[in-house]
Amino acid sequence: MILGHLCDEAMRIETLLQVIQPLTVRGPQSADILSIAMDSRRVKPGALFVALPGRKVDGDRFVDEAVARGAVAIVSQHGVKMRNDVALVIVEDARRALAEIACAFYDHPSSRLDLVGVTGTNGKTTTTFMLRDLLRASGRHPGLIGTVMYEMGTRRILADRTTPEAPDIQFLLDQMLQAGCDSAVMEVSSHALDQKRVWGVDFNVAVFTNLTQDHLDYHESFERYFAAKASLFRGLGQMQKAATAVINLDDPWGQRLASIGGSGSECVTYGVHPAAVVRASDLEVGIDGSTFRVDSPWGRVQVKLHVLGRFNVSNALAAFSAGGALGLDPETMATALAGFESAPGRLEEIRSPRPFRVFVDYAHTEDALCNVLTTLRELTGRRLIVVFGCGGDRDRAKRPLMGEAAARLADLTVLTSDNPRSEDPETILKEIRSGMPAQAAVEMIVDREAAIARALDQADSGDLVLIAGKGHESCQIFAHNVIPFDDREVARRLLESRGGHARI
Repeated sequence: MILGHLCDEAMRIETLLQVIQPLTVRGPQSADILSIAMDSRRVKPGALFVALPGRKVDGDRFVDEAVARGAVAIVSQHGVKMRNDVALVIVEDARRALAEIACAFYDHPSSRLDLVGVTGTNGKTTTTFMLRDLLRASGRHPGLIGTVMYEMGTRRILADRTTPEAPDIQFLLDQMLQAGCDSAVMEVSSHALDQKRVWGVDFNVAVFTNLTQDHLDYHESFERYFAAKASLFRGLGQMQKAATAVINLDDPWGQRLASIGGSGSECVTYGVHPAAVVRASDLEVGIDGSTFRVDSPWGRVQVKLHVLGRFNVSNALAAFSAGGALGLDPETMATALAGFESAPGRLEEIRSPRPFRVFVDYAHTEDALCNVLTTLRELTGRRLIVVFGCGGDRDRAKRPLMGEAAARLADLTVLTSDNPRSEDPETILKEIRSGMPAQAAVEMIVDREAAIARALDQADSGDLVLIAGKGHESCQIFAHNVIPFDDREVARRLLESRGGHARI
């Protein structure tokens, strides 16, 4: 993605070796390192190439190509044969070494930012966008790294993954500093934690939103999934900064995480739970949003949210708690939350003159789909229609669970393709359908645009339509190609056409 950028100043190999613990070093150590790469195709003259172990393909296979492209140093977990004029650094853990080298290469930019990391299965994106707005309202200048975009001052880059690789993270944080940012908010995925992408990043605050079924194709069990998330909190306060853990006490895994504690950080819990340090009470949820009172160590305030759903109350409490830990004023935060509209593709309403309402949401787990459907169910006495699918080459176990949730909470479900990748789309839909009762009102339409059109065509006055799974995404991924596809744009276009008319 971003790798291959040149640093403002070259760094000697021998200098970088001081920040890692190599097992052995062969070859010259006096060359200047101008860039870091982990993809041999992005190696430029003067680069250090890190050969990462892979689940399918090992990086050592591409050492020769990296050297041919001008790499002056190779970092690997194994001894590899290559030219004597290129440094070979053998390490125990190539991923950790990559992160440590990247931190040093960019001179540890996280140490000069008030940095918040947000992890959890659901709610990361909305929480980071909320906190970004709280920081702005407080006169701060935050950067953002997350699923939707990477934001450095006025510069924005569309994200290609939730948490980028270690050199990309350090580059982005460095760019934030150069753009005048004084703070940053980052989504931290379980993959990133397991792969040590944020190793060496010095967080002021880490936020845990929740843990529900997702990514078990990668982590294999809930325990390993939780362990990956918990590793963010084990590292808090172990570097230069005093740190705070912000944990959702309404979530069972959050309760477990809070009970573990940590020697290096303060713990601030949040939720409606009576023991929460930051607690919401007098909660009223309606068609125009929510109102509630927040009691916190920093004061008591009334909050009005225009974004819908109880889960967004939880997201707001997470952002409020992180902001409080950073010293933001409670009244300023309450005012900023009242002005928050939505994160892109997160229960985002598609406005139209039609007599029914249409929402697009990123929900791609059972828990997220349940949350958003439950929220919308409370908003209408009419029908609730949902369109969704499941991604290919991803956790298959959640497919029937999402089908069951849709059948239970919606009046009509239209199953369709998400990002099928290398899998057969019809097979994915059948696996979702297997979790639904035989009598469920469900249609299966592989073509996503046709499925959205069908749902809109079925909507009557007062109904609600939810298009779930892809949210802000602007493409659809198949086995052999990627096509432009944005649920929001497709829905707007269909609503403006004859196919978008309600049956009245």
